[in-house]
Amino acid sequence: MARITDRTILIVGASSGIGAEVTRQLAHGGNRFVITARRAPELAAVAKEVRAAGSACLDIPGDALDPRAAADVVTAAVDTYGSVDVALLNAGQGPDMSMDEVSVAEISRIMALNYDVVVNYLIPLVQQMGSQPDGGLIAHTNSLAGLIGVPRQGPYGAAKAAARTLLDAARVELAPRGIRFTSLHPGFVATDRVSTDGLPKPFQISQERAARYVVRALEKEPAQAYFPWTTTALVRALRVLPTPASSLILRKLASR
Repeated sequence: MARITDRTILIVGASSGIGAEVTRQLAHGGNRFVITARRAPELAAVAKEVRAAGSACLDIPGDALDPRAAADVVTAAVDTYGSVDVALLNAGQGPDMSMDEVSVAEISRIMALNYDVVVNYLIPLVQQMGSQPDGGLIAHTNSLAGLIGVPRQGPYGAAKAAARTLLDAARVELAPRGIRFTSLHPGFVATDRVSTDGLPKPFQISQERAARYVVRALEKEPAQAYFPWTTTALVRALRVLPTPASSLILRKLASR
């Protein structure tokens, strides 16, 4: 397993949560970071930590929902450091949403936040990495919720499933150009954003632990990385059980 050192790393959604923690954990490797998120003060604070740890860091506030802004971030990374070796697409949200209460507009927004943002960065990154001699790695923070219909997470899971399918196709198609893809599938992670949403979270892990799993996956570059093993085992079991049995278990889990 190769440590990630002396690389140019782009992290989208780096102002807090898993994105910020992955940035911190990689900051001691003498890397060059380009980090982006909407919240400028929080992003600047992470950048300050990175520089203090010995890595270079360019922080660019921006909205991942804006295709032009996303393309400009990739351009700035290349203009500043000459390449993008590793990109972690970590933007997205998964709020608690009941299907008998959610609106069409809310579902469309969740799709945009979890699928459109991937597309907005994917296309300029493919264009850039395709021109680099060694290609590059594009990793996406997906979810175990993208593998099964989790109650109160339907719109979020559907968006993540779409993103996984897109990257699966891109992995096969772009392998000859040296572009690699890793889809990261965490279970429930204790970030500030979801701490009070009321959704039951079996086998929840800390964002620091989740970031360690992500860093390990960035080093090993598997096509799919699932964690933690407890939630992964539960999801795999639910996928092979008869639908009446899996539906009963899911209803009980969602009602806790």
